[in-house]
Amino acid sequence: MKIKNILKSLIFIVSLNFTATSCADWLKVDMEDGIMEDKLFSEDEGFFTVLNGVYSSLNESYGDVLSMGVIDVMAQYYNVPANGTHPYKVFANYSYQDNTFESVSSLVWKHLYGLAANLNTLLEHCDESGSALSARYYPIVKGEALALRAMIHFDLLRLYGPIYSSNTESTAAIPYLDIPDNKDILPILSAKEVCEKVLRDLNEAAELLKDDPVRTDGVQTDDAEDNNNPVYLRYRQYRLNYYAVQGLLARLYMWMGNKTEAYNCVTNLLAEVEEKQTFPWVTKEAATSTSAPDRVFSTEVMFGLYNPSRGALYDGLFGKSLEGEALTFAGGLSGEDSKLAQFYGNNSSSDYRRKMWEEVVTSTDEESGVSSGITYSLKYEQITTDAYYKFMIPLMRISEMYLIKAECSNDLEEIQDCLHQIRWHRNLTSDEEVTEENKTQLITEEFAREVIGEGQLFFYYKRNAMEEFASGTDVKNTYKMLLSNYVVPLPKSETDNRQ
Repeated sequence: MKIKNILKSLIFIVSLNFTATSCADWLKVDMEDGIMEDKLFSEDEGFFTVLNGVYSSLNESYGDVLSMGVIDVMAQYYNVPANGTHPYKVFANYSYQDNTFESVSSLVWKHLYGLAANLNTLLEHCDESGSALSARYYPIVKGEALALRAMIHFDLLRLYGPIYSSNTESTAAIPYLDIPDNKDILPILSAKEVCEKVLRDLNEAAELLKDDPVRTDGVQTDDAEDNNNPVYLRYRQYRLNYYAVQGLLARLYMWMGNKTEAYNCVTNLLAEVEEKQTFPWVTKEAATSTSAPDRVFSTEVMFGLYNPSRGALYDGLFGKSLEGEALTFAGGLSGEDSKLAQFYGNNSSSDYRRKMWEEVVTSTDEESGVSSGITYSLKYEQITTDAYYKFMIPLMRISEMYLIKAECSNDLEEIQDCLHQIRWHRNLTSDEEVTEENKTQLITEEFAREVIGEGQLFFYYKRNAMEEFASGTDVKNTYKMLLSNYVVPLPKSETDNRQ
């Protein structure tokens, strides 16, 4: 079976109508379709149809909003002038009252809560009396469903909730939708209450997924299929597998300020995956291939989405044909006005991540002969081969676990080693010595370089309540952030329903 056919079977878009308006609308299809909810859950395949449908539908919010688009603009990665005409200016300026921002926010809110409702329906059928879900698949289906519900609510909390601390943990944040077929307006819980529910779901998911095939057979990205590992148990990078759940736990503990638990979580995780080589570092051959460059470093991805529209997303965000409307870096490839040079630092020309950019010369000074241009990202540029990472959008990678470990550690040598692991495997041969004075800066800079286009930097800045960080428009100066801008207000579509 060809890889594209396996992936279509694994994460296909269900031919039901996805909505976010009520508890399980896309399960309650019209009678003329000949499919009833009870019929859908009458065999294992139906459970996976629903679960895969949720994975596929995540692309609607984690495409150009919560991964490579809006949320990264809010992290000030790109050259989006505050007073210009760039279409993403609203997001770069945190113009939360603008109709454009409100519309996007409302769509994300409704969509993700709609998926949570669908997951609740799935979970209810997992545990109902006489459930048709076989014992073999029960822990996988229920474990992944719980993890998905937890991830969705955690990301909603990170977006709409307060900067978490002992002073804000009682602040009203978001509802937690964990009641099947709920028709009532759920109460808005405090940030601490939401975190406790996320922790509950993740711990249960981790227990259910303790025998995940990813722990014994790896991520399984080849085309082989056998009775031990049929298609539903393969391609574990495209599922919330056991290790990804551990990664979510580490993120949650960091959000709550519990660095001890976060450190223990990532230390145990890294010890296991290093021994088994579950998420090996990208090779030079793969990263620098001329025919199918692996610019997402796919082998390192702990969890990502399979998005057949990734090429269209790239063209709509980063494509050269967009000219002044593309998300780009300020300046050319080098020089004082180059964001690229500032972002990757000196002596980094060999860095695989820096090679993901291409300058298009727009003008040349006749007297000096100096050229200027626009620097475009190539990270998600479509490749022509059928490599399994062709449509991958990473949401969690192994390097983040090293950076969490570094952030939690008080041992400068250990921090140095964590940073070295990443930089060495990015084709860099020298590291700046880590000191008490520069450790936070070095971790932050490496984090920003690792997760560009993956929707994590804004949340890193928010978690650390950073009031100053790298600017996308002013290469020589930093961006001054108002702490209030980290908290996105609940959509009017939600607050109006509560009046």
